[in-house]
Amino acid sequence: MRILLSNDDGIHAPGLAVLEKIARELTDDVWVCAPAEEQSGAGHSLTLHQPVRLRELGEKRFSVTGTPTDSVNLALRKLFEDEWPDLVISGVNAGENLGDDVTYSGTVSAAMEGALAGIPAIALSQAFRDNGPDFSATEQWGKRVLAPLVDMVMAKRTVINVNFPALPADKVRGIRVVRQGFHDYSRGSLVQGTDPRGRPYYWFGLQDAEHTLDHGTDLEAVEDGYIAVTPLQLDLTNHSAIGALAERFAA
Repeated sequence: MRILLSNDDGIHAPGLAVLEKIARELTDDVWVCAPAEEQSGAGHSLTLHQPVRLRELGEKRFSVTGTPTDSVNLALRKLFEDEWPDLVISGVNAGENLGDDVTYSGTVSAAMEGALAGIPAIALSQAFRDNGPDFSATEQWGKRVLAPLVDMVMAKRTVINVNFPALPADKVRGIRVVRQGFHDYSRGSLVQGTDPRGRPYYWFGLQDAEHTLDHGTDLEAVEDGYIAVTPLQLDLTNHSAIGALAERFAA
């Protein structure tokens, strides 16, 4: 099996090193193509107005001067012209990607780019609190989570989003398959300051964002100490609204 790894924290991120270690427990054909610098919050953005450079750092290891989407897209076009990978895995992100986080997440978007190409794709994120990232839960549970996902036939254009709780590995309570939850980022913090030239600037923060812990969601699962596994579909159509909307335009 050939696996392509990427992320949004950058080619030198500790979480990517953790992911490489886990991936090599599954296969010896592991490729890495990740942003040269951190791209957290880049979402599913594609660089269109400036060139992107691909740099070889070692055997099957590359960096890209662009976004996570650029990294996977360029890898598929230039590194795998003859045989594409069997699986794309993105992460391990330093921080959770729960609820509406997935719309901002470069980690999830790198996996989405693989799914758009028809390749099974998984995103991994490690929650942490005030003491900073601790990937021990991911290190010890990673293979256990990935093994059944690697063997399954995923639906087309589906990304499996996995979040590990901010707990030591021996405190993790298990694995839950759950739906996507909801964040209210409109209540997140906004810090205003003044630059050396006296001009105002603004810095978005996530503090005070409302976490809606509905039953059966990824937010609840991680809060309860479980690993959350959530299938995401790239079809954003609200199918239940089509009929009512069509009636508005009916003759």
